[in-house]
Amino acid sequence: MFGAFGHLLHLARVGYVLTREGVLALVPPERAPALARPGLWVARLLARHADAGRAERIMAALTRLGPSYVKLGQFLATRPDIVGVSLARDLEGLQDRMPAFPQTIAETEIETALGKPVSALFTRLGPAVAAASIAQVHEGEIRLEDGSLRRVAVKVLRPGIPALFQRDIAAQAFVAKLIERLVPSARRLKPYDVVLTLRRTVELEMDLRFEAAALSEMAEATANDPEFSVPRVDWANSARTVLTMDWIDGIKLTDIKAIEAAGIDRVDLARIVMQNFLRHALRDGFFHADMHQGNLFTTRDGRLVAVDLGIMGRLGQNERRFLAEILFGFITRDYRRIAEVHFEAGYVPRYHSVEAFAQALRAVGEKIHGRNAAEISMAELLSLLFEITGLFDMATRTELVLLQKTLVVVEGVSRSLDPSFNMWTTAEPVIRDWIERHLGPVGRIEALARDAGAILQSARRLPDLAERAERLLIALETPRENPPARAPLMLPLTIAAWTGALALLAIALARFSV
Repeated sequence: MFGAFGHLLHLARVGYVLTREGVLALVPPERAPALARPGLWVARLLARHADAGRAERIMAALTRLGPSYVKLGQFLATRPDIVGVSLARDLEGLQDRMPAFPQTIAETEIETALGKPVSALFTRLGPAVAAASIAQVHEGEIRLEDGSLRRVAVKVLRPGIPALFQRDIAAQAFVAKLIERLVPSARRLKPYDVVLTLRRTVELEMDLRFEAAALSEMAEATANDPEFSVPRVDWANSARTVLTMDWIDGIKLTDIKAIEAAGIDRVDLARIVMQNFLRHALRDGFFHADMHQGNLFTTRDGRLVAVDLGIMGRLGQNERRFLAEILFGFITRDYRRIAEVHFEAGYVPRYHSVEAFAQALRAVGEKIHGRNAAEISMAELLSLLFEITGLFDMATRTELVLLQKTLVVVEGVSRSLDPSFNMWTTAEPVIRDWIERHLGPVGRIEALARDAGAILQSARRLPDLAERAERLLIALETPRENPPARAPLMLPLTIAAWTGALALLAIALARFSV
C-alpha cells in the first residue's frame, strides 16, 4: 500500500515536469479519452515551452527528471515498436550529458575501489572530459614496467546512482503493470517486460566489470579484423566502479570536418561501419548496441574504434539465421521465403496464412526497391514492418528489436559519412558470405556434426536416466509403512524406464535424420 502510494507521489512529479515542459500538450485532444481532455487543456496553459518542437520538449523533460529518465529515453529510442519510429528517432538525439561530479569525489571513488592512493595508481589524472548519467571519464596516465608512460581513459561510476535508478525503475514498473491491466491492446508490446529489460540493462551498466568483460570479448572476437578494434582494458586498475582502458587517439565520427582534413575516405568509412556491425551480429552473435557517432572513432589510417560497450546485444544461431535470411530476402525480393522464415521461427502464429504474410511483406519491399540510394531508409522499412507484424499478431522479440534499432542507428552513421550510402548493396557481401558459409553444404555438415555430438551426449546419459527412473518407480511402488519393495513389479517397471530413455534417444535421432 505504502509502496504504491510512494510510486504515485513520484509519478505525480513526473506528470508535473511533463506538463511544464510541454510534453503533455503534444497529445492530440481528439485521440484522448473524453475525461482526459480538460486535463490536456490545463496542460497547454501550464506549459512553458509550448513553442518548442516535439524533440526539444521531450529532451528537456527527461533531462530535468534526472539520469534514470534520460536512460529511459535512450532505451525507448531502441524500441520503435513501442513508441513508433518517428518518436524513436527524436529520442536518438537525447544527449546523455550531466554535470561532472567533483574531482575529489572521483579520486575518493577510485581509491576506495582499487585500494591505493590515486598518486600510486596514476602518474596523472586530469579532470573529467565527459560526464553522463551513470559515469564520467577522466584522462589519465600510467607508468609501465619498462618506465614508459601510457595514456588511459578512467571511467568512474557516479556515486549514489544505483539507489536512484532502483527507485525510479520501481515506479516505472508500477506504471507498466497498470498499463497492461487497463489497456489490453498494449499487452502485445509487453511494457512490463520492457521495464525489466531496462532494469537489467542498467544494472549491467552500473557494474563496470561487465563493460570491461564486453571489451575483452569483443577484442578477442575481432582480433583478426583489420578495420575494427576496441580499447584494451587495464584489468589491474579496474573494478566494479572504475574502468581503466587505453586512451583512443582518433577522430570522433561526429567531426566530419576533421575526418576530411585528415584525408580519410568517408565513403569507405561508411562501408566499414555497416559491414563490421553486420559481421559482429552474424558471425559472432555479439554486437555493440549503442553504436552512435559519439561512441565511434576513426584512426588516421581509417580504422574504426568503438567505445562505451555498456549496452551489448546477443543473438543465438537461430536469430542470426533469421536476420540473414530476412535481409537477404529483401535484397533478392524473395518475399515468400521471408514469410516462411517468420513462421519457421514461431514469430507469427500458425493460424495466419504464409501467403497473406508474404503479400504484406511485398507491399513493404516493393516500396523500398526501385528508389535511389539516398531515398532508401532502414527506418522507413522498420516502420512498415512494425505495422505489418502488428496486423499478424507477431509478439515483440526484444533481442531482434534491439538489433533492428541498432541497424537503423548504424545506417544513420553511415549516411552521415556518405549521403548516397546504400545499405542494401553494402550489406549484401557480408550477408551472402554468412548464408553460403552456414546454410550451404559446409554449414549443413557442421550442423549435422553438432547434432551428432548432442546425440552422443544424450546416449551417455541413458543409464543414469534409467537408474533415476527406476529409483522413482521403487519409491512409488513401495508402501510407506512396508519398506521392502514388491519385486514382481520391478522387472516391467525397469523395462518401462529403459523404454522411456530409449524413446528420448529415438527423438534425438529423428531430429538428426531430418
